[in-house]
Amino acid sequence: MPTGPASVARPMPDRSSNLIVMNDLVVGLRCAGRGQAWALRNRRWLGFGLLPGLIALVIYLAGLLLLALRAGGIAAWATPFADGWDSPWQSLFRTGLALLVFAGGLLLTVLTFTAVTLLIGELFYDSLSEQVERTQGEVPSGPDRPLWRDLWLSVTDSVYVFGRVLMWTVPLFLLGFVPVLGQTVVPVAGVAVAGFFLSVELTAIALERRGLTVRERLGLLRGRKALALGFGVPMVLLFMIPLAAVVLMPGAVAGATLLVRDLAGGAPGEGAGGAAADGGAGGEPAPAGPLPG
Repeated sequence: MPTGPASVARPMPDRSSNLIVMNDLVVGLRCAGRGQAWALRNRRWLGFGLLPGLIALVIYLAGLLLLALRAGGIAAWATPFADGWDSPWQSLFRTGLALLVFAGGLLLTVLTFTAVTLLIGELFYDSLSEQVERTQGEVPSGPDRPLWRDLWLSVTDSVYVFGRVLMWTVPLFLLGFVPVLGQTVVPVAGVAVAGFFLSVELTAIALERRGLTVRERLGLLRGRKALALGFGVPMVLLFMIPLAAVVLMPGAVAGATLLVRDLAGGAPGEGAGGAAADGGAGGEPAPAGPLPG
């Protein structure tokens, strides 16, 4: 009999969970690509889908131009204590503050552009999403509400999500001033947070059609973070390219609808991510299953 210390059983790594996470990342990325491909194949929907993004772009550009022209005045108004400072300290301080004000405006633009574009194009993007679902199978009927109620819910849901975004972005913004950490970990974490919440915004149309509230939608995507990140992070990186958010928005909505159909399938790798979502080998569309409660 062995006289040495008793051997201790080491827990085996949960390979199945790792495989599910990796599969979800791939499925999310595939949904993003397939959404853009769908938009390119359906040029009429792509053309009309550019209008809400262009309207939002004009509004934001006008606002940023106005902010750029007034940033110096805002900085001077906010710092009356610096009126008596000697040159060049007063000029350097207020110029730096004006740049921070404009940077805040840019950050607000990035955080709210998708929500505002979806709100402007509410009716169109809802129709586009329905068309995507129709090409994949059954289209959920959705709740029977008047238009004004749908618009009001879209506004309140966007405000709720924006509040959640701020809970992450404000601490990350402050951590950005920490040496090394602010130049390495924080940018990666920021892109991940932006990608997750971009998925939340873009999937709202198809998930609302299935009767889910904003809190239920957040809980659903938190349960499949890898799927949400696999879809949202590439879209965030692409949206950073000038004008790309406008051009890619119709395909992003289409891809988000496919993502929701994956969630409706109930199992990782099924639904929108698999061959069945494209009609399968026999060309039959995949039906949308019930979403988990």
